[in-house]
Formats: sequence, C-alpha cells, structure tokens
Amino acid sequence: QVQLVESGGGLVQAGGSLRLSCAASGRTFSTLNMGWFRQAPGKEREFVAAISRNGGSTYYADSVKGRFTISRDNAKNTVYLQMSSLKPGDTAVYYCAADLSIMVPTTQREYDYWGQGTQVTVSS
Repeated sequence: QVQLVESGGGLVQAGGSLRLSCAASGRTFSTLNMGWFRQAPGKEREFVAAISRNGGSTYYADSVKGRFTISRDNAKNTVYLQMSSLKPGDTAVYYCAADLSIMVPTTQREYDYWGQGTQVTVSS
C-alpha cells in the first residue's frame, strides 16, 4: 500500500507562484510513476502533469504547459509541482497520484493510489 500526502496549497494572487509537494511512503519511491491531477468545483478531475520513475520523462496538460513543472526527488520520496503564472482558472483541489505500471499514465483511471488533495485558490 502506498500513502501519499500533499502539501503546499494555499491562496495566491493571479500571476503568482506556488510549489506543491507530495510525500510518498509504503513502497520504494523509484518504482512509482507519479502524477498530479486537479478538480475544480462542479468539474471532473483532470490530468495536470506526470513524471516517470527516474524523472526522465514528463507530461503536461496543454492548459499548464510552459507554466507548471513537475519534478521528483527519489532520495526524499517526494514529487513536486512548481506552478507559475497562476490564473484564477487554476483554482482547484490538487491531487497527487501514484502508479505501478510500466508506462506513465495520463488518465486518472490508470492510477492506483491517491492523496487527500490540497486546495489551491488563485484570486484575480
């Protein structure tokens, strides 16, 4: 079983930055593909970014490409989401997810484990 705990959410003005962290435990971190998803009020959960086991491959939703950066530190069992140039439309609960498969997934149904989420609110 993998446990995931997100942190770093909060309130920020449009144009600002935040860095989310997700600490993993329960399994060797370097065996996990990691992803970030978000869910805004009244909307479905959507893919934001994903990263492969060794950090060599990253994937982004078009809506965040060029503004968000996913990274990981396998020595610290942590994945990060650096968010810049934030917009009110980025307001959502952000979830960290972990996957055990060979390929890096970009859909939520493929992920095996989920964190509890952290709220990000961007004011205009």
